This record gives sequence, C-alpha cells and structure tokens, in this order.
Amino acid sequence: MSTGFDRDAQEFARGARAVVVYPDLGASTRDAEARLEETAGLALAIGIEVIERAAIRVRAPKPGTLIGSGQVDSLAELVRDRELGLAVFDAALTPVQQRNLETALGCKVIDRTGLILEIFGERARTAEGRLQVELAHLDYQAGRLVRSWTHLERQRGGFGFLGGPGETQIEADRRLIRDRMARLKRELESVSRTRGLHRDRRQRAPWPVIALVGYTNAGKSTLFNRLTGADVMAENLLFATLDPTLRQISLPGIDKAILSDTVGFVSELPTQLVAAFKATLEEVVSADLLIHVRDVAHPDSQAQRDDVEKVLEEIGVDPATPRFEAWNKLDLLDGERRDELLADAARRDDVVAVSALSGEGVDTLVRTVAARLTEGHRRYRITLDPSDGAAAAWLHQHGEVVEHWVDGDRAVYDVRMAPADYERFEVRST
Repeated sequence: MSTGFDRDAQEFARGARAVVVYPDLGASTRDAEARLEETAGLALAIGIEVIERAAIRVRAPKPGTLIGSGQVDSLAELVRDRELGLAVFDAALTPVQQRNLETALGCKVIDRTGLILEIFGERARTAEGRLQVELAHLDYQAGRLVRSWTHLERQRGGFGFLGGPGETQIEADRRLIRDRMARLKRELESVSRTRGLHRDRRQRAPWPVIALVGYTNAGKSTLFNRLTGADVMAENLLFATLDPTLRQISLPGIDKAILSDTVGFVSELPTQLVAAFKATLEEVVSADLLIHVRDVAHPDSQAQRDDVEKVLEEIGVDPATPRFEAWNKLDLLDGERRDELLADAARRDDVVAVSALSGEGVDTLVRTVAARLTEGHRRYRITLDPSDGAAAAWLHQHGEVVEHWVDGDRAVYDVRMAPADYERFEVRST
C-alpha cells in the first residue's frame, strides 16, 4: 500500500479551488474567523487554493450532514457559482456525513482530520515518519471503507482524499487493514526501542535533553536554528517540520546538552496522529526541560497554549517536568502591545520574550535554560594531582569550574555541579 501522497491526488490538490467551512457548534473558545484562517493555512500547506470561507452557525447538528438542509443548499449554490472542486470542513465528519455532503454539494469533501493527514502524508521524510503517517492513515481509513459511490471510486482514506473517479479499485477490507496496522506497530515498536537505547546512552553520559514544543508555526524551528546553527526547514507554513531533529548545544556551566525540535501541535490534533507519533514524542516525554514556544503575535495565542498543554497531557508528559515559555515573534509587535508584553515577561520567572528571527532575547533565553538545568547544583571544592588531566577535563565537562588554583603540589577546583554528578565523580576517583 502506498505510504505517500499519490500523484493524482497531489495534482488535484495543487490545482484545487476550495471553500473552507467552519461549522460553529458553539463549543469552541476560538473566534470563528481565527478558525477559518487556520484551516485555510492548513489547506495552503498542501497547495489548495482557498477561494471562499464560510462560518456556519449550527444549533442542532444533523446526523446525516452535520449542517442544516438550508445551509447545505446555500453551500451547494456557492460551489456551483464559483466552480469549486473541494469543500474543507473544519470539523470531524462521520463517513455518512462526508458521503452525503459530497452528493449534495457535487464536489469532494474532506474534514479536519483528513486534511491534517494529507499534510503529514506529504511532509513526512524519514522512514519512521512515513510509518507513523501510514499507521494514522489506516486507523482513520478503517471506518471509511465506503463502496457505495461508484464501482471504480477509490475508498475513502488517508492519502487519497483528493483523488477522483477512474483510479484503480483498491480491494482492501478491515482484516487487511488490521494486518497492515499490526505490522506497522511492530516496526514502530522497534523504532521506539532504538530511541530508548539512544536515550539510555545520553542519560548515562549524562547530557540534559531540552525539548522545544509548541503550536505549529510558532517558530520552534527558527529558534532551533538560531540556538544550534542548524538548517532545519523553517517557513511561515503550518507543519513545516514533521520529523524530529536533535542537535548538541553548549550552555553556560554545561558543556553539552541535547536540543530537540519536534512536530508542532494543533487544536483538535487527530487522535490517530497522537497515537502514531508517540515514538517521536517520547523525546518530549523524557526531556529534562521543556521550552514552550508561543507565537505571542497571534490573536489566539492563549488558546494555542491551552491546546499544546492538552496534547502534552495526552502523550503522558509529567506535570512536574521543568518548563517555561518562550514568547516568540517580538519582531511582529510594536508600540504599547510590545511594551506591555515585555513588562509582563520581566515580572515572571517562567517566561522569556524573544524573537527567533532577529535574535532579540535569545541570549537571555540561553542563560535561563542554563539556570533551570543547573538548579539544585551545589559548589564543591575538589583537589587533584596536577597531572590528572582526565579528571580535570571531566570536571569541566560535567560542571562549572568557578575557580581553579594550585596549592603546593595539589590542584584545587571550586566546581558547581549536580549532586548526582559529584557522586559519579567520587565513584570514578576511587
């Protein structure tokens, strides 16, 4: 089974003229315009041309179409008049609703989950990422084996949402999907074990792991590149980066640390993707410190923060894991709003205001990260034989050498380090 975004679907997506529909069920704390803007951005991420946007108030969701019959008729007229080939619903549609809407509107229909899966299917680059996306795709597809369209219509699911009639018929059923999912899960478990071995080696070193988390397009990859000198893809695009990246960085008082850039989160992230990407997100779960990168220039910044915290809880991040927020995109603020935000950040010890693009505040961020990682460190006075270069190098690597002098035939070091590291040094020296 294909694990990529197939050619016919991709060509259709690149030329698709679409309407984005937000069925307002009254349960969201977000502004309807903000939701439409985000969904349009998701569509743009795979080259869909958004021609129209429509927020529809839904007082009583209809089992067959979600929205009311009059609203369906108005939307169908819009699709005909503007010659649209796709309707993107910012909601979770049942297979029946999706089928009925396609029949009534006379165009392709995908929901929020399908749209995000399309993006992930196109963006995954590593073998692991493709396995994760295919697993999520199959899980979603399992409930959408709809064969009642036309004899040759492709089944609904994963990477073929945007394909059309005339494609080769796929003879897949739930048993085959379950078998394929079982194989994918075994392969991902193998990946997870490999990652676990790598983490064990890092922890024995030990090098602290810092994970950047945040809403998609909050600027994590730009900040990652700024801190590490890497060239991870960083564009003003939702889900620009999917596959995790680890790089070594140096911090004040810490010879080596590992910085991890992970996939961005989004509101109502499909449960299939949360489950499939757990192998990747284990880097977040096991991190020593979390930096929550927030786009403070976005009107829904607080709601995005809540969405990220919800996903962190879903994947099992310990609430006690040290964390703080990097209020990013200062470069997009000016005047009174910028002054208020800087003053607010200055009053708090869990926030650093930065611009990953310009570099403003990044030095303060680095010092804050180092201070958080070295909290609880103590100062120890250690004497060594001046010829013991290996022990001296170990102290420099695992602690902060505050002072160093020679006293007669002994070298004296005042070192600030974690108690656990001091115990390891004592064991090493015996």
